[in-house]
Amino acid sequence: MTAVIGTAALTCAGMILCVLRGMEIRRMHLPVYFIVTLLGALLMLLLGMLPVGEAVKALTADSAVNPLKILILFLSITMLSVFLDETGFFRYMAALALRHAGKNQFRLFTVLYIVVSVLTAFTSNDVIILTFTPFVCYFCRAAGVHPLPYLIGEFVAANTFSMLLEIGNPTNIYLSLAEGLTFGGYLSVMWLPTLLGGLTAYVVMLLLFRRHLRTPMADSMPQTDVTVDRPLAILGGIHLCGCTLLLALSDLLSLDMWLVALCFCVSLFVCVWICQSMRKKHSEILLHTLRRAPWGFVPFLLSMFILVTALAYNGVTEAFAGLLGSRAPVVVYGYLSAIFCNLVNNIPMTVLFGSVLSYASLPASAAYACVIGSNVGAFLTPIGALAGIMWSNMLKKQGVKLSYARFLLCGSAIALPALTASLLGLFLVF
Repeated sequence: MTAVIGTAALTCAGMILCVLRGMEIRRMHLPVYFIVTLLGALLMLLLGMLPVGEAVKALTADSAVNPLKILILFLSITMLSVFLDETGFFRYMAALALRHAGKNQFRLFTVLYIVVSVLTAFTSNDVIILTFTPFVCYFCRAAGVHPLPYLIGEFVAANTFSMLLEIGNPTNIYLSLAEGLTFGGYLSVMWLPTLLGGLTAYVVMLLLFRRHLRTPMADSMPQTDVTVDRPLAILGGIHLCGCTLLLALSDLLSLDMWLVALCFCVSLFVCVWICQSMRKKHSEILLHTLRRAPWGFVPFLLSMFILVTALAYNGVTEAFAGLLGSRAPVVVYGYLSAIFCNLVNNIPMTVLFGSVLSYASLPASAAYACVIGSNVGAFLTPIGALAGIMWSNMLKKQGVKLSYARFLLCGSAIALPALTASLLGLFLVF
């Protein structure tokens, strides 16, 4: 047991070190922490901490938490969102929001927060963050305003309202499938925690950034016109909305969620190819969509799944479940999951806590508490989620300075009240 704990700990420590140093293989643009987690998983297999047969059995099991099915579901939903972004739809929505906000920074911040929140709820937090960040940086430079309130605002909104729907975050998907939560049942519980957490975070940020938001904006507003490929945007919107609707009905229709998402993704690609052929245009938008898909997430999730499976095989997970106990599950699992997000990242935390929940006889509220922790805990520190890591690297490329200490200071001031409010909402629901 000691060896497997030590190997898992060293793998997570190496991953975090690589994240903090921003290490990557430049020619391939591949983050080194992906390789570290993969090596950690292979080491466990080579040293016999987890028999290869057990690993294959876990990866191919006909269960809801099969990581391959989860990957197909997540990648399909993400590509639907990425395609919509490639058409210019999200940038158009951002430009529309900024154009109607006027020169009042408080109003501008509020409009941006609402737009990001709504779009995230029905798409993916990663896609929204990666889409809005360059746009916000450009706008703030042109308008002569401090970018910090808007960047933190969009990051917080994306990671808070991503917990509204089961498909908003891969952590939601994993925990929901692991606990057998239905799409409609999930929404009926999570709407109140999401609303309370989002409103609390918004109020805290208004207080936190009130000095920045009081400064006047430039007299000449930056150009915010964005070109949208309307036919393709409509086609993408129909597929995304249709997929979301059918996912909501998947339990009633006895359909596998991964299969629903995959079918809509394939359908979109076929329809776009036909549409572009009729318009006598190359389907470069499909190639861009495929290139932007988070393929690096595949080895990362599989490696972490093997690590957690090895911990369970050696009795570590069961011992951890006994240590946590079953008292006050909303509080214990809510706060601990948020803390563990920032120790090992939210994906490993989710796989670990999903395994812990399977050992402990706990009410469904514990699983929902972990969902809240995995989303809200993501903006406590930059390493809380993959989105935070990508966001931090993007800010560096945009020339925006945001130190780890500054992020931690802002993140803790916002995340702790928002987490408490969300858990209170969960407690009221149950």
